[in-house]
Amino acid sequence: MEKQLMRIGISLPGELLDNFDKIIMDRGYSSRSEGIRDAIRTYNQHYEWMKEIQGKRAATISIVYDCSKKGVSNSLAKIQHGYTDLINSTVRFHIDANSCFEVIIMEGEGEKIVELTENILSLKGVKYSKLTTVPEAGK
Repeated sequence: MEKQLMRIGISLPGELLDNFDKIIMDRGYSSRSEGIRDAIRTYNQHYEWMKEIQGKRAATISIVYDCSKKGVSNSLAKIQHGYTDLINSTVRFHIDANSCFEVIIMEGEGEKIVELTENILSLKGVKYSKLTTVPEAGK
């Protein structure tokens, strides 16, 4: 059975696309399309992994965000205030004049950890994020 290919159009900042093109060339992809397909597959796998996070967990969310962008810091604080039952500690420092690195340390139900993470991921101005979880000790 032949797979139907769909054509899409996307808009990206030039710097992001230039970096992506360099990576796909370095990794030996035959085309930009193949690199994008691989990136989408990886994104889909990550989403499926996040759906499996259940039960009591310890976790960290590491994020880099544009602290010069109006409202980002306040939005992050507001989101975090909605999850004070999960969050044990946060550490934040400035990487440069426009970028902050923040690590949020949590413990609680996996479903709520994922919910918090998705709220942060969807925030405009977040440049990078990484969720790490471990099951409750002894499990």
